[in-house]
Amino acid sequence: MKRTEHARGRVRRWALAAVVPLIALAACGDDDDEAAEDTAAAAETTAGDAAATTAAPDVTTGELTPVKLQLQWFAQSQFGGYYAALDKGFYADEGLDVTILEGAVDIVPQQVLGSGQADFAISWVPKSLASREEGIAITDIGQIFQRSGTLQVSWKEDGITTPQQLEGTKVGNWGFGNEFELLAGIRSAGLDPDSDVELVQQNFDMQALLDREIDSAQAMIYNEFGILLQTENPDTGELYSPDLFNIIDWNDVGTAMLQDAIWARTDWLEDPANRDVAVRFLKASMRGWAHCRDNPDECASIVVANGSALNEVHMRYMMNEINALVWPSPNGIGMVDEAAWAQTLEIAEQSALITEDPGPDAYTNELVMEALAELEAEGVDVRGEGYTKPEFDLAAAMAGS
Repeated sequence: MKRTEHARGRVRRWALAAVVPLIALAACGDDDDEAAEDTAAAAETTAGDAAATTAAPDVTTGELTPVKLQLQWFAQSQFGGYYAALDKGFYADEGLDVTILEGAVDIVPQQVLGSGQADFAISWVPKSLASREEGIAITDIGQIFQRSGTLQVSWKEDGITTPQQLEGTKVGNWGFGNEFELLAGIRSAGLDPDSDVELVQQNFDMQALLDREIDSAQAMIYNEFGILLQTENPDTGELYSPDLFNIIDWNDVGTAMLQDAIWARTDWLEDPANRDVAVRFLKASMRGWAHCRDNPDECASIVVANGSALNEVHMRYMMNEINALVWPSPNGIGMVDEAAWAQTLEIAEQSALITEDPGPDAYTNELVMEALAELEAEGVDVRGEGYTKPEFDLAAAMAGS
């Protein structure tokens, strides 16, 4: 499908191959360790941008304030709220001309942000805290995902339903910082990850689990688990169904870590003009997420129209699962829950991802609270208290596509 560009915003692709396989694109894009050197080198060539301050809109001419948002991966429904805000004109309504920068395997969002090449970035909390400790002063200004999307998936007949039952098994994981919830879950069961299980690095395609080379596999509920369910069972000729698998959900175990959040440079926020831009950006973004909650299929189509290389059925499946990570938001979308933050810090320290408390400016709820107040005054449901995830028949959707 041809990508469309809204007149009041735009999407920018990084220079990549024209065709990217679905499996590679299904990754969550959090492979920071391999990407760090390449991103740092790119940032050095444009370091002068860091000195620039986002200009306030010219009220006399009606000009929009240019803003750049760096994603952590390619266009997909994981970022549906931002694409919806762009497509529906929510950013423009707040006086912003937003450019969305897609991620890639060699892009670390928090480093792009820290270098001044973007005004906002989407990144998982643990990796951003590690970057803070390395000297990139950034602040979580909007915690969009209220729950973790990481699962450990196994075959139903193997009976692995708890971390304790991982003992003596081959445990697949991606590594590169994506495994901390898993390791914490293993430790919570009284097991030693170094001796009581066999950790095996897996690919994103889930083939190792399908081929039974490993006993369980790491999967994002909105990506790799969907890949399993879009795979044909050679024994039946039908697609694999969810009832063939067991999942361990780290939210249930108590070792989940906060994931997708909106980050900004800490010193950049000290300028009142930038702070105002941040509130308006949050407001429009959260309106976009509310729109995706209420119009998931439309949002999936918007993502596809903005250049996603993944098929629309997968984007619809993903949007359904992503909404369940965002909604309900009991305190209001974007608010950092103190207990979830503390749990994330505890696991990050336990895993030696960070060695010290990141400090009080690692996150702030002040900007979100301003944005939420304005949205509520305008009649937007910012909590989604009655939200329940709809059933999504993936097999039927694929048959009808």
